[in-house]
Amino acid sequence: MNDANAIDVAGVPASTLNLIDLSSSDIQRSVSLLKQACLDSGFFYVINHGVSQDLMEEVFAQSRRFFGLPSSEKMKLLRNEKHRGYTPLFDQLLDPANQINGDYKEGYYIGVEVPEDDPRAQKPHFGPNLWPSEDILPRWRQAMEKFASQALDVVKVVARIIALALDLEADFFDKPEIFGDPITTMRLLYYEGRVSDPSKGIYGAGAHSDFGFITLLATDDVPGLQICKNKDAKPQTWEYVQPMRGAFIVNLGDMLERWSNCIFRSTLHRVMGNGQERYSIAFFSEPNHDCVIECLPTCMSEENPPKFPPVQCQTYLSQRLNDTHADLNVYRREAA
Repeated sequence: MNDANAIDVAGVPASTLNLIDLSSSDIQRSVSLLKQACLDSGFFYVINHGVSQDLMEEVFAQSRRFFGLPSSEKMKLLRNEKHRGYTPLFDQLLDPANQINGDYKEGYYIGVEVPEDDPRAQKPHFGPNLWPSEDILPRWRQAMEKFASQALDVVKVVARIIALALDLEADFFDKPEIFGDPITTMRLLYYEGRVSDPSKGIYGAGAHSDFGFITLLATDDVPGLQICKNKDAKPQTWEYVQPMRGAFIVNLGDMLERWSNCIFRSTLHRVMGNGQERYSIAFFSEPNHDCVIECLPTCMSEENPPKFPPVQCQTYLSQRLNDTHADLNVYRREAA
C-alpha cells in the first residue's frame, strides 16, 4: 500500500493477518498459522500459491477493459438466472439494515462452464457462461478460464491445510462426494470512485459474511476491504485489510463455519470507498451441489453439540444469492 492510500485510511487500524507460504515444506507451521487465523479473524494471506503475477495482471487489465465499456454494451451481458454475467450498480444489497440503495459496485460472474446439452446444466449453479465478444474483448475468455482453473488448484491446497487444522485427514475435502464436482464462481468487481458514508447508507459493499466454503481475493493496491473484529458488539470495530501484491487474501465462508460448528469463523467484512477507483477478483468455492453441510465429527462434543441442522449445499447457496440480489424482473420492466 503506498503512502497516498495510507493517508486516506488514517484513523482506521490495519489488521495484522497471518501469512501462509504454500510453497513451504513445514506443513505443521502452515497448519498452526492457518488454525490461529481461522480461530481469530477468519482471514489470512497466502503467497507462493502458483498463480503467476503476469496472469493476475492480465486478468485485472481485462477486467478494466470490460468495466470501461459503455453501459449499453455491459447490459447486453446482464446476469441470468444461473448467476452468470454482468451485475450493475446496486444489483446486490448485502446489508439491508444499513444500506439505502445497495452496493456501489459493478460485477461480473463467471461460473463452471457446462454446455446446455450436458445433463449437469440442469443444476442451479452450472451452465454456459456469458462471454463478451472476441471482437470487443479479445483473449478475455481465455484469461478468465485460465485464472479460474489455477485458483481452484489453490483452493484445494488450502483445503488440505484446513482439514489438518480441524484434526481431519488431509484429503477429507478431496472426497468425490464433497469436492468431486464443486461449484466455483469467479467474480470480477469494480468500485467506482465514490467515498463511502455509513451515515448515509453508502458502502462499496455492505457488511456480510461469504456464503460458501472459502474465498480467494486478489485486489489492486487501493485499500477498501475492512473486517469486523466484534460483530456482536455495539459499536462494531472495523480494521482495514492491507492489499498485498501477488498474494491472495483468503477468508472463510458460512458453510465452513457450519461444518466446524462455529469453531472457525466466517467474519463480517465490507468495502469502503475512499474516492479512488478499485478493482478486485474474488474466487468463491463451494462443494458439490448435493453435498450435505453438517457438523464435522471432530467439531462436536457433549459440551459443544451441533449448532446447525444439516443443509444441502445447493439449497443454502441458492437461498443466500436470491436474498441479496435484485429480482431480474426489475431489469425486464426497465427494458420494456
